[in-house]
Amino acid sequence: MSHPILSEFDIIFAGGGTTACVVAGRLAAYDPSLKILILEAGQHSLDKLIYVQPYQHPFNLAPTSTTVTFNIGNPSPHLNGRAPIVACGRCVGGSSCVNAMVYTRVPASDYDDWGVNGWESENLIPLMKKLETYEAQPDCPTHGYDGPIKVSSDGCNVGIGAEFIQVGTTYHKRQYAEGRFGNMQYIQCYCEFWFTYNRYIDGTTGRRSDAAHHYVYNQAHNPNLQVWDGKRVKRIIFEDKRAVGVEFTSDLVSCSDAGQSLNIVRASKLVIVSAGAFGSPTILERSGIGAKAVLEQCGIEQIVDLPGVGENYRDHNMVFVPYLAADEAVTIDALWRGESILQESLAQWNSGGKSLISRNCIDSKIKWRPDDEELKAMDIAFQPRWKEFFQVRPDKAVAAFGVLAGCVPQPGAPARNYMTASYYTLYPASVGSVHIKVTEDGKEGMDFTTGFLDDPSDIVPFDFAYKKTREIFRRMASYRGEITAGHPDFPEGSAAACGGASGPVDLDAPDIVYTAEDDEAINRFHRNVVQTAWHSLGTCAMKSEADQGVVDARLNVYGVSNLKVADMSISPLNVGTVGTEQGVVDAWSDDIHGTRIRRHFSSESVLR
Repeated sequence: MSHPILSEFDIIFAGGGTTACVVAGRLAAYDPSLKILILEAGQHSLDKLIYVQPYQHPFNLAPTSTTVTFNIGNPSPHLNGRAPIVACGRCVGGSSCVNAMVYTRVPASDYDDWGVNGWESENLIPLMKKLETYEAQPDCPTHGYDGPIKVSSDGCNVGIGAEFIQVGTTYHKRQYAEGRFGNMQYIQCYCEFWFTYNRYIDGTTGRRSDAAHHYVYNQAHNPNLQVWDGKRVKRIIFEDKRAVGVEFTSDLVSCSDAGQSLNIVRASKLVIVSAGAFGSPTILERSGIGAKAVLEQCGIEQIVDLPGVGENYRDHNMVFVPYLAADEAVTIDALWRGESILQESLAQWNSGGKSLISRNCIDSKIKWRPDDEELKAMDIAFQPRWKEFFQVRPDKAVAAFGVLAGCVPQPGAPARNYMTASYYTLYPASVGSVHIKVTEDGKEGMDFTTGFLDDPSDIVPFDFAYKKTREIFRRMASYRGEITAGHPDFPEGSAAACGGASGPVDLDAPDIVYTAEDDEAINRFHRNVVQTAWHSLGTCAMKSEADQGVVDARLNVYGVSNLKVADMSISPLNVGTVGTEQGVVDAWSDDIHGTRIRRHFSSESVLR
């Protein structure tokens, strides 16, 4: 967008991720005369192939990637001393441009459990419908069919996903049900619709469907909607506790040759902090909003005492386990390795949008709740969590088991076909925190505690999931054994020892029998490898101030005026899904965009 540079705007977004693009885009479409600025530390994503070609999504997590920020957590004894790393989007459009494009809805009770007036599921479902064009199935009453974001089954089926479903419904003997997916209710079933995940992929073009392209870049003609990339927001500027602008500098990663001078741009009406679960609380703290102890340690004058800033960090925890796949299996491995088939697939994608280029190769899953027999087999440490939380909430799954038709290339790995089991927990009990700190060399750093596996109940579903997914995989037609280095280090002579295989075992073959030593190896393995599912939230929670809340139900930051937070950091509790943000942000934009903002702009009064 090349337009005259303005020095003052009506609304400034501190952060240019998913929420900022949706809200800013809707505001600009409603009233093109509004002067709106998005400040984003990352770079533009417009038509860049790493963002728009679905098969490229794992490349965003490469160690040298600049499309995400790698947030390094504190070492944890519950992770065998590891310092976990959690990535988040770093580009215009944020995580909607770099995630795995998996589409799913949560149980309605996830939102109802927030206990926040106006944010109940019955209010959010109409807004989620407004967001989407649901290409996966016609005539679903809780889905939309004329929104900007395309949702499809992507039209290029891979057999490994169907194998996972076929074995799961016969060996695991869970009933396959079409479920109540469209009504945001889940029951125990091995898939959602038609045995596959649906995806944020345009079924016609085969391109990722993200917030930047469909809310902001499509309004490039509007000189009043401006996006300044490569700009890192340092703090909010206040006058008598009224937000009037932001202070920013050039981002060193996006603009390595730029100077580090500080600049100020003013907002006449509203500042919206939209920098995610890591960026939003740290911007508030640098602005003097937060716990006294945190701010004093960093030499920052406190404006508002809000001890909840940066607390309540939540995520889903995930594990990937690789397997060998048959030579005849259809996987995405050759494309990820850049082999000759890539050019043929690119030609097909360019001509009609249908090839492996248009796939994320995340095909099918089960949202799993243990039955009585499985509960008995699980470690007793899970029982209190089950009774306190899950038993009385039958619509909530404990974990999701899935399959990927491929394996992200590893150095020295043979050029062959692979498949990967994934499993992640949906409501872990552990909670972490995100704060600013001063490092030993006097620079600003981040004090990030993930909390992963801190609660003893959280590891139990992983230990069960490894055994269950392994039994499913070893019965799939494409199974050719395990990649030993990606599995637990079982004792010599163990019946659970991993290795290559000539083919699958029979469906009615006996399960692997694990010894106590094998169980210890599985537990140790999970503490060594469990990672983020890239669903960070909660650090500016929408709760009462007395309950360590940061924003109220209208997303106003307590103690100041003309300042809101709008991103997944406001979620007070975990939500059992991926891809929640694009749906929920329409509620935020509706709150800012509707009759209330019309009153605000007509009367120049404070938006409340």
